[in-house]
Amino acid sequence: MFLTGFADEAGAALDTQIKATSELGWKFIETRKIDSKNLSTLTDDEFETLCGKLQDAGISFNCYGSTIAGRSFHPRKAEDFEQSKKLLRQAIPRMHKLGIKMVRGMSFQVAPDEEPDSPELENIIFAKINELVKICEDNGIIYGHENCMNYGGLSYLHTLKLLENVKSKAFTLIYDTGNPVFSYRKIGSFPYALQSSWEFYQQVKEFISYVHIKDGTAIPHPDGVTRPACRFCWAGDGCGDVRAILIDLLKNGYDGGFSIEPHIAPVLHAESGDGADLEEIRYTSYIEYGRRFEAMLNEIKNNMNL
Repeated sequence: MFLTGFADEAGAALDTQIKATSELGWKFIETRKIDSKNLSTLTDDEFETLCGKLQDAGISFNCYGSTIAGRSFHPRKAEDFEQSKKLLRQAIPRMHKLGIKMVRGMSFQVAPDEEPDSPELENIIFAKINELVKICEDNGIIYGHENCMNYGGLSYLHTLKLLENVKSKAFTLIYDTGNPVFSYRKIGSFPYALQSSWEFYQQVKEFISYVHIKDGTAIPHPDGVTRPACRFCWAGDGCGDVRAILIDLLKNGYDGGFSIEPHIAPVLHAESGDGADLEEIRYTSYIEYGRRFEAMLNEIKNNMNL
């Protein structure tokens, strides 16, 4: 078991991300953005500089939190699929050099003005994800699908459909505790209730290899379609069922990674007034989030005599 996080929430620069990780006493970062770039788009010189800084600090990237097949990529657009494949292929040699075994990927945006349960559209999504996963499998990489704003995030049933149609040892689930909180449960017919993080987790837990820690509360939009208003909070203080999920994971022998994804700095900045330094809040809130989460995890482990 290990702790990591999206350290770009502590600061945009790699130096700041390394500093925050070291201050927490952790050894890993789930890399997403480095300034305005990522592992796929850094220049060769920038990448070599990054490798040197990580080595000097004794810090590693455990996962590449990519945008591959993410919410900006339409499932029907050939150019979007080609771009996802390009980003993946650009990242793989760098992942190999850094020893990263997993890439966080998605299952394309929810196509506007279409029924996501259309068998024809689903077949397109499944075929494209299979191709991306095959690239990973051929290169010794795991494609970790996150339940985000994508096809698989529409409900646990949609994630289970993905698992039924993408049969590969290189395909696994990344479970985000917070994403269901502000997502509609697209099962049955309209109007849809908000998802339950606990329900989603219970239905897919046997396939989970990695966990994102996020929490919050949400208010559905009156039209039942527009994304709910979400207020992010400390892990365990919201509707993400974080504590219950942690207890269940540990009870069942989970020994993987927990990656914090706070999203809390804008909330704290809004509460603190116009004169507050957002960059300072980003850094200090990331540290506090990590410490609070680690304390909660240790408390649960102690209570379970683990």
